[in-house]
Amino acid sequence: MSETVTIRSEGLTARIALLGAELVSLRDAGGAEWMTNGDPAVWSGRAPVLFPIVGALAGGVYRLDGAEYQLPRHGFARRRVFHLVERTQSSAILRLTDDAETRAVYPFAFVLDLHYALEGDTLTITAIVTNRGEDAMPFSIGFHPGFAWPLPGGGDKASHRIVFEDFETGPIRRVDSDGLVCAFEDTPVKNRILRPFTGLFHADALIWDRLSSRSLRFEGEMPKPPEGQEKDRKDRLAPAAIDLAFPDCPMLGIWQKPGADFLCLEPWAGIADPQGFDGDFREKPGVMELPAGDSRSFALTLGVRPAQTGE
Repeated sequence: MSETVTIRSEGLTARIALLGAELVSLRDAGGAEWMTNGDPAVWSGRAPVLFPIVGALAGGVYRLDGAEYQLPRHGFARRRVFHLVERTQSSAILRLTDDAETRAVYPFAFVLDLHYALEGDTLTITAIVTNRGEDAMPFSIGFHPGFAWPLPGGGDKASHRIVFEDFETGPIRRVDSDGLVCAFEDTPVKNRILRPFTGLFHADALIWDRLSSRSLRFEGEMPKPPEGQEKDRKDRLAPAAIDLAFPDCPMLGIWQKPGADFLCLEPWAGIADPQGFDGDFREKPGVMELPAGDSRSFALTLGVRPAQTGE
């Protein structure tokens, strides 16, 4: 594994790899692990950062101002080593800057900073994109954290649910075998609740490209109070849960390898190419343009809530 940086608060310990500035471990005060284990036989990722694209390009290429460039799915940031700029006991800043290799596939001068900060039982990750060039810079960015499923102390896997902030009544999108956005499907969310199961992911990720919510909760089953103490302790019970807030990301993907013991909850500011898209990169759905000299921030907060058993 790549060299890592560890930060701590009274409630959490986070470990971040310099390769990709990727969160590879998030443990609570009791030592329980809330991230996927990154088993390479299933999926080696844990929480890759997606930049300067999210998802796949049609044919693996994009067109920009009359030229053609190649990029792998989800871009190059997750495969580059970041530089540690600053670290305290509870925070760290990691930085990726353009170089000749990045400019050959993405012809822009940029800085991508990943700020990690712990406070109590909450981790805040802030991605800051800066355009160091003289022209407007088109880009997309996304988060791809994979959480243990079942959650620590969350009980049975089938009892877990995702509770959205808002009613997500619109259709979801799917991708084809090349990872390109294609079909619409009726939403599987009912009364703000999605109950994930393996069969949902046989056709790859669930994608919301018109998301109303900017937060959600992934939670396990409600603990049972000790026998004979239901009346006294019921009001002190709470399920294991992780709260996600992503105010700057208008899209969401939910994905797993069918049958695996993780679930990825992925806030995005960008999306894969639609089937048949052959326009300029600046016209690609989900692409933003950053003026010369400007910066833009994208925050993701993860609130870890261990189960409360009433004891």
